[in-house]
Amino acid sequence: MRLTTILAGALTLGLAGAAAAQDDPLKVGFIYVGPIGDGGWTFQHNEGRLALEEHFGDRVETIYQESVPEGADAERVITQMALQGADIIFTTSFGYMDATNNVAEKFPDVKFEHATGYKRDHPNVSTYDARFYEGRAVIGTIAGHMTETNKIGYIGSFPIPEVIQGINSSYLHAKKVNPDVEMVVTWAYTWFDPAKEADAARAMIDQGVDVILQHTDSTAPQAAAQEANANRGEGDPMIYTFGQASDMAAFKPTPRIASIIDEWSPYYIKRVGALMDGTYEQTASWGGMPEGEVVIGEITEAVPAEVKAEAEAMIAAITAGEYHPFTGPINKQDGTVFLEEGQVAEDSQLATMDFYVEGIEGEIPN
Repeated sequence: MRLTTILAGALTLGLAGAAAAQDDPLKVGFIYVGPIGDGGWTFQHNEGRLALEEHFGDRVETIYQESVPEGADAERVITQMALQGADIIFTTSFGYMDATNNVAEKFPDVKFEHATGYKRDHPNVSTYDARFYEGRAVIGTIAGHMTETNKIGYIGSFPIPEVIQGINSSYLHAKKVNPDVEMVVTWAYTWFDPAKEADAARAMIDQGVDVILQHTDSTAPQAAAQEANANRGEGDPMIYTFGQASDMAAFKPTPRIASIIDEWSPYYIKRVGALMDGTYEQTASWGGMPEGEVVIGEITEAVPAEVKAEAEAMIAAITAGEYHPFTGPINKQDGTVFLEEGQVAEDSQLATMDFYVEGIEGEIPN
């Protein structure tokens, strides 16, 4: 009798423990390459994390680690987060790719989501990206109209396909509206370094660039342009910039005249929701304007009404699937054909893009 009572008690405790475990919130981790206050890439991913908390309430618990360098240190931090009991971990920078897959092998019960990469070496690894080149087409169009010197600049982070797509898309669309436009590309070799980014912007301005685009994460180029405008002499052109990853609204209406906003919230909510309801599967996601993941921020009154209307028409066409920014004819820098008349680039061609289009000078570094 006593043994039966003990067993019954143990069963009751076990069921109570299981019920409690089921009621535990899903622990969601985020690894960030920059500080959450960078005003750009990491800031916007963190906004997605906060949207996740707001959407699911006490059904989720989120944790994060900011300013994690790419490389060996990333693997250590991701491992620590898995050991902390994270059920799913979003690693939000291209350089976390190998580290994510290495840790995933050791923790098969944890789901890993890697941003902007392509390796899914294990069944618990998914990848997600956004079609930033769609937004670059829009701001390239605006840049081509707004430049007085016919020189636009692009601050690149690292020479990976994602960044090269953006450079090419921006230039192609600036060139369509302004055949005389030139593009100056400066590689910063960093995602977030305000000093380097500001130096790059100032160097471009000294070269006669009056419209600056960027694929780096801080607001330093905006501040450098703002300073140049405050000190410009008679006859000097106004310097214009575009917000990167987030709205960078503190610098509008000038120098920031529009922005590319990375809206990660829909993806984060979708994936965590799928894990909760048992429909989660390994995926390779590449959303853009149609999915609401690439958004153009407010186009300010500094942009003429007819230019704004042209940009908005392009946004509508891309969103409706009626226009693809990489539609031929397009040649590579060496003059060979990339896309024939009317041909649309395949995703595989974009995902491996390692060349400038015809008209851009300079070489892509290794």
